[in-house]
Amino acid sequence: MELPAPLRQAVDRMLEKVPLPALKQAAKTLSDRYRAELRDGRLHMAEDMAVKAYLATRLPATYAAVRASLDALEEARPEFAPRTLLDVGAGPGTVLWATTDLWPDLQQATLVEASNPARKVGETMAAGAITSEITWLAGDITIDLSDLKPADMVTAAYVLDEITPASLPKLTDRLWQLTADTLLIVEPGTPAGWQRILAVRRQLIEAGAHVLAPCPHDAPCPLAPPDWCHFARRVARSRLHRLAKDAEVPWEDEKYIFIAASRQPAASRRARVIAPTKSGSGKILLKLCQEDGSAAERLFTKRDGELFKRARRLDWGDTLSD
Repeated sequence: MELPAPLRQAVDRMLEKVPLPALKQAAKTLSDRYRAELRDGRLHMAEDMAVKAYLATRLPATYAAVRASLDALEEARPEFAPRTLLDVGAGPGTVLWATTDLWPDLQQATLVEASNPARKVGETMAAGAITSEITWLAGDITIDLSDLKPADMVTAAYVLDEITPASLPKLTDRLWQLTADTLLIVEPGTPAGWQRILAVRRQLIEAGAHVLAPCPHDAPCPLAPPDWCHFARRVARSRLHRLAKDAEVPWEDEKYIFIAASRQPAASRRARVIAPTKSGSGKILLKLCQEDGSAAERLFTKRDGELFKRARRLDWGDTLSD
């Protein structure tokens, strides 16, 4: 997946004349903090150079994960077209760009972000490129969401890994209160990220939410450690990205996990591929999370006719049509 042209151009403008040595050091520091899931009271993007490092090395992957999650949401509820968006922990507006790429008629967006440098960069990038009415708010998402108005869609992407576990239930409750229709939460595709999503999922179901994706059911997750649910998107690396991370490969695989829940039920529920597909001559093996709440591997061969042809076209994260 590549960034849409307007976003790629906005990123390029922000990174013009940025010294490579400083960008490389900032990228390393940012990567170390993300990997360690540090919660030391400091913002990951507290400084301008950290935001620039995010644009160069993390935004493409985060965008891909969010966009793929939105696609799954749209597949589950094709009639849904949000007019208002509330994004908490917005960074420089990654979710906003992905949302307006899918739903260009989005009318209004409220973005809550604690980092002043991230807000400034986000405002600069969106100016003249996104037509939605955008309101940027400074705030700590664990304590500063009390005065906000509900929105059609509420989002939190790569945010839960930055807060203390004790804050998660209260934040989840507040996000659901602010959700007029659909809530989307995206996390890193790690075992810890999966556990956070599971905790949110249980709480939302208890509150009466309908799970839209990725699960085709509201039953407990059928997977057990050391297995875990996650997906992946291959992301093209720009030349600057490769230089900033001393990377030789022109792509990276971003692993992510998400939960999309709504006050409205899904239009349909279909089994989802939850692992890389395994194919051979005249056969393909899919690991599926199924509508009955179970997870199982299913073998398709040429004897299955049209179903085999459809299964052969599926990738990790896709749904299986009847």
